[in-house]
Amino acid sequence: MKTKKTVLILLSILLVAGSLSAQGWKGKGRFNGIVKDEAGAPLEGVRVKLLHVSENGGFEVKTDKDGKYTAAWLRFGAWNVDFYKVGYEVKQIQVQIQELGKNPDIEMVLKKAEGLMLTDDLKKELETANLLFDQKNYQGAIDAFTAMLGKNPDVYILYKNIGNCYFAMEQYDKAEEAYRKILEKEPENAEAIIAIGNAYANRNENEKAMEWYGKIDITKITDSTVLANIGINYLNIGQGDIALKYFKQAVAINPKDLDALYRLGIQYISSNSKAEAIVCFENYLKTAPPDDARIDQVKGFLDYLRK
Repeated sequence: MKTKKTVLILLSILLVAGSLSAQGWKGKGRFNGIVKDEAGAPLEGVRVKLLHVSENGGFEVKTDKDGKYTAAWLRFGAWNVDFYKVGYEVKQIQVQIQELGKNPDIEMVLKKAEGLMLTDDLKKELETANLLFDQKNYQGAIDAFTAMLGKNPDVYILYKNIGNCYFAMEQYDKAEEAYRKILEKEPENAEAIIAIGNAYANRNENEKAMEWYGKIDITKITDSTVLANIGINYLNIGQGDIALKYFKQAVAINPKDLDALYRLGIQYISSNSKAEAIVCFENYLKTAPPDDARIDQVKGFLDYLRK
């Protein structure tokens, strides 16, 4: 019985020692801070990660709606403090903390990032969600993207991924709803506007689709396939002159886009621009592989145009 008690006491001591070791960074120090953007506006939801250098342990806090946070129960010594917020550049500093007396407040300014800044954890979750999409598990992908948004509401661009899932499921109303979430944050986001136009086009609401496509400056569209598809939609409602403009822009961006070249040549024929059509189809033959299904047809067009 005595042996049992001794074992229990020893076990308790070991557990306490392990607990102290795991939180060796704890002490009585504290400091307050505030995080702002470059315009001086407070930033809510900034992750402030604190790591005691010698103990290699710490914790994380987040800023409130006023951009403020408090870091408490800090052991004396050097602490690494990292500031993370999606869409902003990561800032890393080191501070010396004292347990007796007041530590100075820390004011931090975060710069807007050029592109979307993702943490390693978020990148892993994104890879998993994208894999579900590639496997055609669209509902699973929607659930994964939605969970990511719940934890990282600043990554609103994920609504595009959610919209694409609904689009693949042919639920175009829900796809449009997701794409519109992006426009709430970025009213001129060209990809979201085009996606909404595509949703209307796939519902055979071509005039509404054209209304959305018309919101975008054609020179801001950098994907030749998107331009060609918009051109096709204009053709479908009998606006060949506008379709021609989109096909021309598609070829200007990507002279090797065979589908755009083909459609541009056809449209030149329709508009009685024979010389332009000949150049277009000659470029097609220079670019197309030997087994291209349209080669004979294009050669036939050239024979007709040269007569």
